[in-house]
Amino acid sequence: MDPTTDNAGYTGDAGTARASLEALRAEIAKAVVGQDPAVTGLVVALLCRGHVLLEGVPGVAKTLLVRTLASALELDTKRVQFTPDLMPSDVTGSLVYDTRSAEFSFQPGPVFTNLLLADEINRTPPKTQSSLLEAMEERQVTVDGTPRPLPEPFLVAATQNPVEYEGTYPLPEAQLDRFLLKLTIPLPSRQDEIDVLTRHAEGFNPRDLHAAGVRPVAGPADLEAARAAVAKTTVSPEITAYVVDICRATRESPSLTLGVSPRGATALLATARAWAWLTGRDYVTPDDVKALALPTLRHRVQLRPEAEMEGVTADSAINAILAHVPVPR
Repeated sequence: MDPTTDNAGYTGDAGTARASLEALRAEIAKAVVGQDPAVTGLVVALLCRGHVLLEGVPGVAKTLLVRTLASALELDTKRVQFTPDLMPSDVTGSLVYDTRSAEFSFQPGPVFTNLLLADEINRTPPKTQSSLLEAMEERQVTVDGTPRPLPEPFLVAATQNPVEYEGTYPLPEAQLDRFLLKLTIPLPSRQDEIDVLTRHAEGFNPRDLHAAGVRPVAGPADLEAARAAVAKTTVSPEITAYVVDICRATRESPSLTLGVSPRGATALLATARAWAWLTGRDYVTPDDVKALALPTLRHRVQLRPEAEMEGVTADSAINAILAHVPVPR
């Protein structure tokens, strides 16, 4: 593939693209402390043209993480605060009557961006949540019968509070399945929390990323080159069968009422390929599949009530399946 160059001067060479995407960690660390797994997950989602659900209690820098990623990739980003009274047109846009021309014109909503931050998505009713379904799946918005394509790249990064929190609406299964990954954002360790407070004491302002030293280290051309390289990553028949066996095992697990669909199996294969390429290989191993199994599958399964009462979680159920499904040699 011939290298290309975008307007910001980033080369589209695959080797350069990998180095640039690896540099994201260091760049994002200038603003966000100790969230390397979430950064990696967001990069994997960009490479797979997927979307990400970020779950964590309020105040663990979910919003800051997404804003910093957009800044480091020089992508356009918009934020929507999901509230109980938010309407679908507040997300997608609507037709507005122009009194001067006596005609209706389309006013684009915030979904027309590269990286949409859907903040606290589970605080809005299902009707508004579903307004994102077409955008996430078809990468377009239909208003008044006219489909309108979204920019490329396009990624929805939705944050949500744990479902046990008051005032939350569980996301419909159809929408959960549209998210490529569900990343859990844990509370920081003691040392990480000390680092956060030290930065704030020294004048760090999370609303001014430029002052924090965050600079673009990659661009859209790097993403395109990386996606092309990921598409060439070799997947052996044994690895394909391993992914299928894992997903079929979720449908037979005694702890689960809902297993992983074929779309979930496709997602696991895609994320494993992206992870393999990011780590410097042009082929997928069983360890790549295992590394991405939890974030790719945890939101695609449902626990039986009796298993939940016994303390079983989606993660523990998937880990049990990974431990029992034979690994190809």
